[in-house]
Amino acid sequence: MKAVVLAGGYATRLWPITKHRPKMLLPIGERTVIDRIFAALERDDRIDTVYVSTNERFAPEFKRHLDRTAFEKPVLSIEETAQEAEKFGVVGALGQLIEREGVDDDLLVVAGDNLIGFDLSEFLDYFESKETATLAAYDVDDREKAKSYGLVELDDDRVVDFQEKPGEPNSTLVSIACYAFPQESLRFEEYLSSGNNPDEPGWFLQWLQTREAVHAYVFEEPWFDIGTPESYLEAVEWELDGDSVIAESATVKRSTIGENVHVMAGAEIVDSTLNRSLVFENAVVEGCEIHDTIIDQGTRIENIDLAGALIGAHTQLTNGRK
Repeated sequence: MKAVVLAGGYATRLWPITKHRPKMLLPIGERTVIDRIFAALERDDRIDTVYVSTNERFAPEFKRHLDRTAFEKPVLSIEETAQEAEKFGVVGALGQLIEREGVDDDLLVVAGDNLIGFDLSEFLDYFESKETATLAAYDVDDREKAKSYGLVELDDDRVVDFQEKPGEPNSTLVSIACYAFPQESLRFEEYLSSGNNPDEPGWFLQWLQTREAVHAYVFEEPWFDIGTPESYLEAVEWELDGDSVIAESATVKRSTIGENVHVMAGAEIVDSTLNRSLVFENAVVEGCEIHDTIIDQGTRIENIDLAGALIGAHTQLTNGRK
């Protein structure tokens, strides 16, 4: 069985921190988002190859990252795009990957920016028991939030209706970006050749569900779609669970580090208070009170209080107060 980890997005809602780095490589505690997925796939003997589907801009970042790890299964598969406007869409990119890599096996597809609390091996167990296309489904318990996802309607555990991003959701059970397909269900070329939407996988699942059986693996464990600063902070908060991470090479002087704070290598925190925030490598925070904020690498902030902020790399902010 093959796996595809989707890592081709440009994450514009997380700019500026993802303008020059893929969001899949953002840290969640001591590991990156995507490394959690790689680790799970590395443990499962059913998976022999993990294709990392990314774009030309971020391919070097992923290569450097993989070269530093001990993972043996990941292989880069690069789509010929370098900016948001050139994207093929997820379904289009999957269709091209299957052709490019000659995939003729069952296939697991999972988004590299998803933090999922369930065990991927248990998802694959369920898929094998059903022998049909399978999706993972989660109750977001919020109809407004459900509008942003593919909505799933079930008869027992079989999908009987699928609506991608409905304007008026009739439930809150949504499909997350985790799918398993038997080889015969890899009908992307057929789907795309009919002029169907090449963007979100949900459109393909909606099309597929009307042509063959699709089942849903409904889970209750935590799940975070890391697409916004707030969802990123929520994922970090869940992982740290009230603790904080301070790199050995970071400097903290006369400061209070509260809950769910990650201070990375080379950063300096002086005369400051931090809560539920991330301070990236070599940033300096002096004389500040920081809450619910992400401060990118090489930034210097002096005597400014921040809440709910997203500060880009190599920025300097100071108000000169003493």
